[in-house]
Amino acid sequence: MATENQKHQNATPVDASRGRVALTRRGFLAGGLLSGLALAATGCSGSGSQDAAGSAAGSSAAATNPTSADDLSWDEVLAAAKGQKVSWYGWGGSTVRNNWIESVLVPRLKEQYDVELELVGMDINDILTQLSGEFQAGKTTDGGSIDFIWINGENFASAKENGYLWGPMAQALPNFQDYVDADSPEIAYDFGSKVEGYEAPYGKTQMVLWVDGAKIPESDLPTNPDSFLQFCKAHQGQVTYPEPGDFTGTAFISCLIAGVIGKDNFEQLATMSDATADEVKEIIEPGLEYLRSLNPYLWNAGSTFPADSTTCGQMYQDGELVMNMGYGEPQALVDVGTLPQTTKAFVLQSGTVGNTNYMAIAANAPHKYAAMVAINEVMSPEMQLDQYKVLGNITVLDLQKLKDDDREAIESVQLGSTMLPLQDKLAVRVGEASGKVIPIIEQLWHDEVPGK
Repeated sequence: MATENQKHQNATPVDASRGRVALTRRGFLAGGLLSGLALAATGCSGSGSQDAAGSAAGSSAAATNPTSADDLSWDEVLAAAKGQKVSWYGWGGSTVRNNWIESVLVPRLKEQYDVELELVGMDINDILTQLSGEFQAGKTTDGGSIDFIWINGENFASAKENGYLWGPMAQALPNFQDYVDADSPEIAYDFGSKVEGYEAPYGKTQMVLWVDGAKIPESDLPTNPDSFLQFCKAHQGQVTYPEPGDFTGTAFISCLIAGVIGKDNFEQLATMSDATADEVKEIIEPGLEYLRSLNPYLWNAGSTFPADSTTCGQMYQDGELVMNMGYGEPQALVDVGTLPQTTKAFVLQSGTVGNTNYMAIAANAPHKYAAMVAINEVMSPEMQLDQYKVLGNITVLDLQKLKDDDREAIESVQLGSTMLPLQDKLAVRVGEASGKVIPIIEQLWHDEVPGK
């Protein structure tokens, strides 16, 4: 099953190398919602999506679905959730993440709460289109096929705006109340959109770059746009990035643009909700000029770019590229032998973008109580610690709100060979542009960078 960024959910080491094709920003937002009824009627793509949807919807709730999370006692939620089967929909391309959910979270929910969790891998565009079709069929408050969703960015903004999400609900979750800083900009806003309790945080991610340290000495690793340009010159034709529109490609050019124009200037884009192309271009033009200056030294001389991060990952593994990138370190790929033990991860000291990914409950979810229990458990100190150990997820919990033992457990995690200390990443973290601005940046890149 990440940034819905990515596009927008988000991500893990495996996501970065094997690709986030399902998380491109174009399909759902460009295609609109009106095609949903036909697609829902004919069936959506995704691993086991229709069978899982049917079984999830067919597992009737033991209690009437709540109309609101307001004034619900947690004991009432736990009692009503007991015996329910709840579906979690989201990008399913990370084997490591899927294994963690199936081997850790699923048994935990069953043993502790008698809640059965079903993981459904599906493209975020298809998820939202399926919701659209159900709404057009009149299933707006109950009777849907999807309980909760891994989501963020403009997909969240679109779903919330169209009334596809149930809430506010985050404030009713004990772990959110106790351990999350609800006023933090990274929690209160999702790519510039006000969250307002319609989703709860799942994990934080941040762009990381990596090379084979046996081939590239640490002294040659780029730290800012200037040294990255020199790196490209030194390895002419062996460096590139996914075409923006792919989640990873957009995030990578954001890192470089932020490094050129400065963090403060770039983070203006995080709060722009009605920006025009001219307004965005005025801010990022020096970054676009820099990206054009890279082209002569990139793969294919910057005339074309790999379509997605899957392609880049394969090119890197085949030795065609000397550097790759993604949300989070590639530790999982090193652990399974896909990448060598000499893999060296690093961040640009001039700034690397990061975001938060979330979980949201569908407005017509058939098992809202169980969805609340599952989401609350993902935010527990125990599950956040385990995700950090296994997946490298940056915790969404405020460390100052944790008990001493829980905080020390997170701070003392033994990092894998490619894992960067948490403080090293947070020190250079830059907020992503808003969901309204990102498609503008992508279009400006397409118009003004390739082959220029």
